[in-house]
Amino acid sequence: MRGETAAQMIRRLRKAKGWSQARLARETCRAAGVALDTLGRQEIYRYEKATRTPREWLPFLAAALGVPVVELEAAAATRAEEATPATIADFLPDGDPLAPLASRLGRRVGKAQVGDLERRVHGLRLADDVLAGGDLMGPALRELRSAVRLFREGSHSEEVGRALLQAIGELAQIAGWIASDAGQHTEAERIYRLGLSAAHTAGDATLAGNLLGSLAYQRTNTGDVREGLTMARAALQGAAEAPPRARALYWDRVAWAHTKVGEAQPAMRALGEAGEALGEHGGEEEPDYLYWVDAGELQVMESRVYTELRRPLRAVPLLRDVLGRYDATHTRELALYLSWLAVAYADANEPEAAAATAERVITLSADVASERTAERVRVVLTRLEDFRDVPEVRDVLDSAA
Repeated sequence: MRGETAAQMIRRLRKAKGWSQARLARETCRAAGVALDTLGRQEIYRYEKATRTPREWLPFLAAALGVPVVELEAAAATRAEEATPATIADFLPDGDPLAPLASRLGRRVGKAQVGDLERRVHGLRLADDVLAGGDLMGPALRELRSAVRLFREGSHSEEVGRALLQAIGELAQIAGWIASDAGQHTEAERIYRLGLSAAHTAGDATLAGNLLGSLAYQRTNTGDVREGLTMARAALQGAAEAPPRARALYWDRVAWAHTKVGEAQPAMRALGEAGEALGEHGGEEEPDYLYWVDAGELQVMESRVYTELRRPLRAVPLLRDVLGRYDATHTRELALYLSWLAVAYADANEPEAAAATAERVITLSADVASERTAERVRVVLTRLEDFRDVPEVRDVLDSAA
């Protein structure tokens, strides 16, 4: 395959062999004639993430993967921006976590059971609107385990099996979101990749894009911003046939990833694309999970982008407009959006307004079991330190301490 980086080639060839990263590490050691634990799984992980270059291991990796060393050397010389764009398939989990058991042990599964599962998934989504990840983590994981067991152990038609996989994918998306909100990022990634496998197997490109976009959003917010951008763009790449609101959501995540990387103009263009996609929304068929994507949500993302790019004169009016009509029962989101407003006020050199808004953020966050809101409180308090000499700010900082 032309235009690959070494990271992409190693991952593609490893997955084609059905090997885990640990297996590739062992086979590379065999090719090098050294002890099997000389090269660890973590090193393969770093090679595939492009955070480290194989260098002296390169010929032995080539031998283990069965590729001429010159091809791997050429890939190693390819810069990431010149490489073939990543696709959703590049982020599927190793193996097949949804492989049916050789002997079906459970009952016959029909459309009624699938419909019941779909209703529970949507109920979990609605619960997430008003409850935080720490409150919903247990129920979400129980539902996901039950759904996977139903698919693997039950007997069902091809049609029902595909519907089950779609329900598992949707459940994994909301369960991953809940786990991420609870601060369980490793668990969230595992869940997202499980759902990605289910959506991919079911042939549901829109759902697969939503799952990979959700994982991209987590990666972008937890430090690996370049990888997050790669994921967000891969999710968008397969979105040509997705409904307008799905495409708007994918573009929003691309905008945020560009923002976190520090690329202002691409972020602005992505926001424009999101708005255009949403403008095409009409009476088309679309998945239930897109119910929350509307002009208000795009406005929130736009204001967050402006805040992150330190453009408070644009961010403040947008946030005040959204917050003026926001549902107060959605406590977590209200606290999050207010946190962006507090930072924007600070950037606009309005410390008194920033302090008053920060106080609301802290009060709302006190009883919310969300790592997202806890992190945003820390961000706001750090930003306010620049204005400690202002009495209103000092009172908030001292009270928080």
